[in-house]
This record gives sequence, structure tokens and C-alpha cells, in this order.
Amino acid sequence: MLRFLKTNMHSNSGFIPIRHPTMLFLLLWLFGSSYLDTIKPCLCSQDLNVKCIKAERDALLTIKDGLTDPSGRLSSWVGGDCCKWRGVRCDNGTGHVFKLNLRNPFDEMGSELGGEVNSSLLRLKFLNYLDLSLNDFGGTQIPKFLGLLHNLRYLNLSSSSFSGELPPHLGNLSHLLYLDLQGEELHVENLRWLSGLPSLKHLNMGGVNLSRIGADWLHAVNMLPSLVELHLSQCELQSIPLSPPLVNFTSLLVLNMSSNSFNSSIPHWLFNLTTLTKLDLSFNSFHGVIPGEIVNLIFLQDLDLSFNINIEGPIPRFLGNLCNLEFLDLSGNNLSGMINEFLDGFSSCPNHSLVSLNLFDNQLVGNLPDSLSIFENLRYLYLESNSFWGSIPSSIGNLSSLQELWLSYNQMNGTIPQSIGQLSKLDTLYLHSNSWEGVLTEAHFLNLTRLETFWMDTTLKKSLSFNMSYGWIPPFRLKSIQLENCQVGPKFPVWIQSQTELEYTILRSAGIADIVPGDWISKLSSQVIVLDLSNNKIKGKLPDSLRFPKATFIELSSNLLEGPLPLWSSSVVELFLEKNLFSGPIPSNLGEIMPNLEVLYLSQNFLNGSIPQSTFKINSWRIFAARDNQLSGTLPDIWTTNQAMGVLDLANNSLHGAIPKSMGNLLGLAFLILSDNHLEGELPSSLQNCEGLNRLDLGGNNLSGNIPSWIGDKLSSLMILRLRSNKFSGVVPSQLCHLSLLHLLDVAQNNLTGFIPKCFGNLTSLVYGNSTNNFLYYGEEMMIVTKGTQLEYSSTLEYVYCIDLSQNHLMGDIPREIANFSALGTLNLSMNHLTGSIPQNIGNLRWLETLDLSNNSLTGPIPQSISALTSLVHFKLSHNNLVGRIPSGNQLQTLNDPSIYEGNPFLCGAPLPTECPGDDTSDGQTPTDSAGTEEDGHDKKDSEMLWFYVSIGPGFDVGFWGVCGTLLVKKTWRHAYFQFVDDIKDWIVLMIALKVVAFRRKIGLEQN
Repeated sequence: MLRFLKTNMHSNSGFIPIRHPTMLFLLLWLFGSSYLDTIKPCLCSQDLNVKCIKAERDALLTIKDGLTDPSGRLSSWVGGDCCKWRGVRCDNGTGHVFKLNLRNPFDEMGSELGGEVNSSLLRLKFLNYLDLSLNDFGGTQIPKFLGLLHNLRYLNLSSSSFSGELPPHLGNLSHLLYLDLQGEELHVENLRWLSGLPSLKHLNMGGVNLSRIGADWLHAVNMLPSLVELHLSQCELQSIPLSPPLVNFTSLLVLNMSSNSFNSSIPHWLFNLTTLTKLDLSFNSFHGVIPGEIVNLIFLQDLDLSFNINIEGPIPRFLGNLCNLEFLDLSGNNLSGMINEFLDGFSSCPNHSLVSLNLFDNQLVGNLPDSLSIFENLRYLYLESNSFWGSIPSSIGNLSSLQELWLSYNQMNGTIPQSIGQLSKLDTLYLHSNSWEGVLTEAHFLNLTRLETFWMDTTLKKSLSFNMSYGWIPPFRLKSIQLENCQVGPKFPVWIQSQTELEYTILRSAGIADIVPGDWISKLSSQVIVLDLSNNKIKGKLPDSLRFPKATFIELSSNLLEGPLPLWSSSVVELFLEKNLFSGPIPSNLGEIMPNLEVLYLSQNFLNGSIPQSTFKINSWRIFAARDNQLSGTLPDIWTTNQAMGVLDLANNSLHGAIPKSMGNLLGLAFLILSDNHLEGELPSSLQNCEGLNRLDLGGNNLSGNIPSWIGDKLSSLMILRLRSNKFSGVVPSQLCHLSLLHLLDVAQNNLTGFIPKCFGNLTSLVYGNSTNNFLYYGEEMMIVTKGTQLEYSSTLEYVYCIDLSQNHLMGDIPREIANFSALGTLNLSMNHLTGSIPQNIGNLRWLETLDLSNNSLTGPIPQSISALTSLVHFKLSHNNLVGRIPSGNQLQTLNDPSIYEGNPFLCGAPLPTECPGDDTSDGQTPTDSAGTEEDGHDKKDSEMLWFYVSIGPGFDVGFWGVCGTLLVKKTWRHAYFQFVDDIKDWIVLMIALKVVAFRRKIGLEQN
């Protein structure tokens, strides 16, 4: 047919030369699909009584016996006329079976054929069509005997769970036109057998592992001159030749090489395939600027270069020369710059046939240009996840065919034009996650009669408002709406109340301070799936008769709703009711009413009574949070290993009794938060089974006993351990040093004794600050004593690095290894019995904000390195035995409260009133030290004087006992010593007598 067209296009036979690319494409498409007609001989009327051949009927029955058929798809294979069996077609003239279609028409589990493909197929000698796709042959190999079906023109084995190597025997099917081998467990050693298929027009090897043949795949495919479609997606191809000698498949219409591992520029030879209608290179690693030769694809109508993550640079202007493009997808790349030039390139096109433009997830910037309006046929415009800014151009109203507009996740910070209301065919409008401002009026929605999805929010709270007349009814019927941080209220607007077909309803932080219209909620209840009215000031009671049969997500938190808990529907999976005014008990039949519940937030209400045992019979629990209520009674003791509970937060209630041993059955528990209750007893050893615990907060109870060593041995994922304000005794177990992810340790206000383990240096998260790499998020609130006060942390809890061992009975030195915690923000060791000196290297704690070592028995000078703590905001060393001059400089200059150092009688210098020795000289001048500053000289001299005075006592002791102690122990030394003393005494008496005699004689002579 193609030869006939080529011949007559240049003859004088009266044929009109075909030059328009679209018309030629249609003819090529007709030719490309005509091969299917060659494999389907004319089917005569069903009225003809055609009987199948007995030998072929027997062969079919043998094939059936080898197959498993769980859904009875081959139940019609009975009786004598096999030509009437399902999936079997016979030639109306000869009665021979020519077509066997065993494709799974349902494409669902349980309906697949399986078992064995029997070699009796070879007895169907006239078979030219075989389809076994979408079945499950259990990982068996593709039968080699299929290569003997020489009349086959159509073979489809796709997605049938074959595995192993593709049999090269398929190369014997020289008449084959269509071959589909798509699968995930297949591989090839070579593709040389493709040369035996010269007539092949359609080849699909998607999912087949071709990595073993390297770049030779192109040489093999290049031997198929008649190829019309080539699909090589997910084939683990890593290389593509940049300059093949000659490309033979010049009839190619569709080329799909997506989801491979190409890591090169896009080869230029691709752009010589001038017949292409679809090119898919998505999900690769092509890099560089898209080649200019792409303009040679004059017939291209579908171009997809999405997710080639290394394509860089601006979008090339020459893409605009592809005037016949209908589908352009450049999503998921690293394209940068503005799109003005790219769009201007289309201005010279006589027709703008572009239907879909997808630039999603790039790095494009700038304002959206007015030139977008030239695409009068554009239906789908995807520009989300870039960095566009400014306003939407008013020319957007000229895109009269537009159906979907996606501008979310940009930096749009301007206004939305009223012309958007002219898009009468628009059904999807995504504008969320930008910084919009201005006012939306009725004119913005004037002709949006088909609008079904409308998502709008702004990161600038209340910078965007809706100003419609109170009774206005819009022309659309929405199925999905999201308005966040927009000023929609304070009244619940009628235009939203008129939307009674909503399935997704999100009005979060919309400034609504009104009662929820009961009629509107009742109308929504039958079809709503997601309902979110959170962070408003909605008040009153909700109807208790609603059922919400389809709802899975309901979020009503942070309002002023009151009354008993509204438990509506068995379909709800996640229910958020926290921060309201709900009161009364938790319904005892909660588990029966809502058996599918996985997430329940009840925190910060006024709920009372005990927690019903039946509540935790729901095995699907993931999160149960009821903190900050007035719940009482004991913890339920019915926990089983079947439960998937990840978060249990019952903090700040009035629960009492022991922690149940059965709680150790919650093997998936990540957050156990039971703080500020009246729990008592020891920690059950069964909790060591919860090896995935990320947070353990039991502070503010009456728990007793030792801190178990298994916390360090078993709970290796622990990042937060808070046991403060209990009655724990014993030592701080050294096993806690095994918790390399721990970044918050608070065991203050207990009765702990012993030493601080030196192995604390193994808490590497406090050294490197890497706990956030493994951080699991749950929006709990935790009170932490830091910066001299009690502060509440929630979303920033992952950034809190704290050690608080205060108000215990710990003794001994402060381990110098603590100074290695360069990420530490709070260190509180106050109110213990610590001795020794402050570690000299404490200045290494460069991010320390709180340091409290007060009320201990620390001695020695304050290290000068402490002045290097430039982040320090709370500092306390009072009531110790520290000596010497107080260091100064940097952040210490701002911490000038004398109470920081009070109770240390031997400290001197500012900010204390006590002056250090040598601060003043006789002439009123402060002496300086030639080796340093005046202040350094004072520090050095005062330190020497103080140490001289301090050393007098120990020097006397050493001298006295060094002599006297020896004389007491050594008898011979004692006799010798006293004999020596007697001799010295006699010598001294004699000397004195001689001196006296001499003195008298001298006086007598002078008198004479």
C-alpha cells in the first residue's frame, strides 16, 4: 500500500500529492493498522453452518486439559462444533482454526488461566493469531515450540507471568506482524533472532531485562525495517548509541523507551525519525539541553520527556517549531529559566494544535506570559511545582477550550484576574500552595458552569478574601473544594451551602464563626468522603443522627463545638475532634459503631469517666490520643498482639493504677505517652517487647523501682526518654549509653543515686545532632524545663537536645565526655551531690543554651572556656564551692545577675560585689601584665595569690607529718634524732655561755 501511495503521488494518474502532515499521518496510521486485517480472514455470516475439523477439536481439548481454569472461562468448550467455542475462530471456507484468543478479559485476580501450554498447539497448522495475555502461568518459561507455528502473524504473551530467557526460536516466525512479550521476569542473552522477523510491525518488550546485551539492542532492532511501534520501557537499558551508522526503521510511529537508565544526552538520530507520532523518553537520566534537531520531527503529535532528571537548562525555543504537537510533556526535569521564548516560538505556527502542556516539577521562574493565550485548543495546562511568581495574566480568559488548570506549589504572589470566569469548559482549578492576595468576587466564577474541583489557599493568612453577596448561588456544582487561609466567613456562606454534591470538603482556617448549617451537613452526609472544617470558630452542637456512609476522613478540630462526642459512621477511618468543648464520657459502644477506626484524636476537650474496655477491641488502631481531658480509672488491660497501635497518648488525665503488662503486646508501638497522671508501681518488663518505641514519656506519675536496664538493651530506636517527677531509685543504668538515637533524656526529680555514667559519650545523636534523620512525627505536646522555665514543645520537638538529671542524689565527678555533646542545647545537673571540678573542655558545647550546675559541691575555678558558649541564655552555678575569678567575655557579659554565682564564697569578680585580690594598686591604677591584657594580668596574679594561700595548709600538713610521722614509726631514727637534738642543745648552751663571758669582759674593760 505504501509503495502504491509513493508511486502515484508523483504520477499523472490523477492522484493529488499529499503534503499535509496530518493527512499523511492518518494514511500511515491506516496502513499501520491494516496488518491486523491481514490476520483476520473474512468472517462469513454466523448463519453459515461451519463445522470444525475433528483433529483440531481434539487438539483444543488436550490444550484445555493442560490448563487450570478457576473461573470457568473455558466452560463453553463442549460439544462437537469447536468453532462456536469461546475464543476460537474458524475459517468459514475450510473450517480450520485460525484464531485462538485466551486473553483474560477481566484482568483481575482469580480469573487467570494457568497450568501448562500444551504442544498440541502445533496441530493447529493454520493458526495465525494466538493471544495468551493477562494470565498466570506461574513463572514457567515461554514454550520453545511456539517457534514452530510458522503461520503466526499475531502473538501476544504479555503480563502472563512467564519467566526466564526469551526463546530465540521465536525468530523462526517469519510472517509475524505483531509480537507482545511484555513481562517483569523475562530476560534475553541476545536479540539476533529479531532479524528473522522482517515483517514485524509491532514489538513490545516492556519489562524484559535487556541489560545483558548492552548497546547491541539498537543494532538488532535496526534490522526491522517495517516496524511501526516499538515499546522498550523498563528494560534496564543503560546505554544508547549516539551515532548509529544508519537507522532503518523509518516507518516508526511510536517509540517508547521510558523508565530505563540512559545517562547521556538525547541522541541526534532520534530526530531523524520523521514519521514518529509518539516519543516517550520519560523516567530516564538524559541530560543536556534538548537537541535542536528535534525540529525534524515535523509529524510528531505526542512528545513525552518527563522525569529525565538530568535534563538541564532553559526550555529551547525551537520546540515551538513543532506546529503539529498535540501533547507536550517535559515534566519532572531540571528545566530552568522563563518560558517566554519557548511560547513565543509557537507564534509563527499557522495552527496551534497543542492540547496538553505539562511542565510540572521543574525550576521555571518568572511571570506567566500573555502569550499563553495563543493556544486556543489547549485543554490541559500543568504548571505546578515550579517557582513562577506574580499574577495570572488576564489573557487566560482566551483559552476557551481549557478544562484543567494546575498552578499549585509555586510562588504566585499576585492576584487572580476576573477573566478566569470566562473559561466555560473549566472543570478542574488547582491554585493552592501559593501566596495569593486580593479579593475574589462573583465575576471570577461567572461562567464556570462545569467547574467540579476548586482548590485555593494562600500562605499569607487572610490576604485573600471572598466577597460575594450573601445569597449568591454559583453556576457550578462542585464535587471537591479546598479553601485554606482564605477569609470566607464570618458567616457560613450560602454559595458553599448550595454545594450539596461535595465529596471532598475542606474549609480550613476560613474565618468562619458561625453554626454549621444542619441541613447542609445532612445533604452532604450521603456522598461526602472527606470533611475538614478545622481551625475556625464554628460553634454549637452537631447533629447526632448523621451516618456518612462513604466518609473516611473527618476533621473538626480547633473549633468551639460542644455536647457529647459525635460518632457517626462505620466507614470513618480517621476522626479528629481535639481542641473543642466536647464533654461527657467516651461512648462504651465506640468499637461497635466505628469498627474501621484507625486514628482518633480527642485531646483537649472536657471528656470524663473511664476509658471503656471495648474501645481497644478495635484491632485496626494506629493512633489513639485523648490527652488533656478529665479521664479517670485504670488503663484497660486487654491489649493483644493483633493490634497495630503506633501511638497511645493519654497524658494529663487522672488515670491511676499500674501500667498493664499486656501493653507489651503492642509490638508496633512507637509513642507511649502517659505523663501527668497518677500511675504507680514498676515499669512492666513486657514493655521491652515494644522494640520500635520512639518516645517513652511517663513523667509526672508515682512510678517506682529502678530504671530498667532493658530500656537501653532492647529499645534501640528510642529518641526521647522522659521519666521526670516520679519515685525511681537506684543508679542511672549504663545501658542507656546504647541508645545512639537518644536526643532527649529527662529523669529529673527522682531518687536516683550513684555516678553519672562516663559512657554517656556514646549517645552519638547528642554529638552529631542526627536524630531528625530517623524522626517519626506525631503532633504531641511535651513540657520541657529549659532556659530557666517550663516550655511546651510540639512540632519543634525533634530539634530539642536535652539532658536533665537534676534533683536527684547523684554523686562523683561530671564526666568530661559530656563536653563532646556539641549538639546539646540543655544540660541540667543541679540539686545533686556532684563533686570535683567543672570539665575544662565544657566550652565545646557550642549550641548550649541552658547550663545549670547549681546546688552541688563542685570545687575549683570556673573554666575560662565557658566564655565560648555564645548561645547561652540561662546559666546557673550557685551554691557550690567554686573559687577564683569569674570568667568574662562574649555571652557571659550579658549574664550579669549575681544570683548565678551566689553561695560560692571563694568566687570573686563581676557580677559579684566581691573584688579579687590585686584588683586595686596603691596609685589607684590597675596593674597590667606585659604578656596580655590588663584583665588577663589581674586574672593571672589573683589566681596565683589565691593558690598560694590555699596551698599553705596542705604544705604545713605535708611537712609536719613527713618528719613527725617518720620519727613515730622508725625507732632508730627517733633515737638518732633526739641524740642530735641533745648535741645541738649542748652546743647552743656552750656558745651562749661563751658569748656572755666575752660580753662581760668587754663591759668591764670599757668601765675601767
